[in-house]
Amino acid sequence: MEVKPPMTMMDFFRKSEGVWYSKRTVHHFDTSVEQSGDSNIIIQVLEKDDPRIIEVCKAQNVDPELAVGGATFLWQDNLDELNPNSNWAAILVDIPDKEDKTRGRFLRNKGYVEGIPVVCQYSFSPDGVLTIVTEYERNQGIERCWFVTDDFRVRVSTVKMMNGVNLMTYCSERRCVSEEQLKAMVSRYISSTSQLSTVKPD
Repeated sequence: MEVKPPMTMMDFFRKSEGVWYSKRTVHHFDTSVEQSGDSNIIIQVLEKDDPRIIEVCKAQNVDPELAVGGATFLWQDNLDELNPNSNWAAILVDIPDKEDKTRGRFLRNKGYVEGIPVVCQYSFSPDGVLTIVTEYERNQGIERCWFVTDDFRVRVSTVKMMNGVNLMTYCSERRCVSEEQLKAMVSRYISSTSQLSTVKPD
C-alpha cells in the first residue's frame, strides 16, 4: 500500500500522534559497545494557542505568533505505568519557513542529547524523509525519520562529538492499537464472519 508521506512538520506530528512501540539499537563508536532496548513513545499534537507552546516560545525569546503548533513527546519503558515520567518528556514547537513549509525550525524545551533548551533545523526531502539537525554546545545531532507504512516508521540518528561521530542509533517503531480500536477490530471481524456463515452455497 502506497504511503503518502507528511511534507510539513505539523503534518508529521499529526501522522505520528498516538502511542508507538520503539525498538532501538545504539552503537558507541568510541567503545565499540552496542546497546538495545524497547520503549514506548506517546505523542500528542498541540495547537498554536496551547499555553505550553507560548511558554516555550517566551523562554527562548521567540515571538509566539511565529509558531503554528507543536507536539509533546513522552518516553516510558512500560505501558503498564499509569503516569509516564515527566523527566522523559519534551515539548516541540514548530516554526516553519515562511516561503517553504517543507523546512523550518522547531524549539525544544529539552534536548535529547543535552537536557537544555535547543533550536533544531528540519527539512523534508521530496520522498518524505525528515532530517533534523540539532546543534548543542559540544555536540551535533542528526536524525532522519520516515514512514514505511502509516503505522510503521524508522528513525536513524547520529551524535557527533568534537572528535567525531560518537554514537549511532537505529529505531523501528510500530503504532500501538488502543483498547477501543482493538474492540472495534474484533467487532468487525465477528460481523464479517457471521455474514459469511449466512451465505448459502450455490
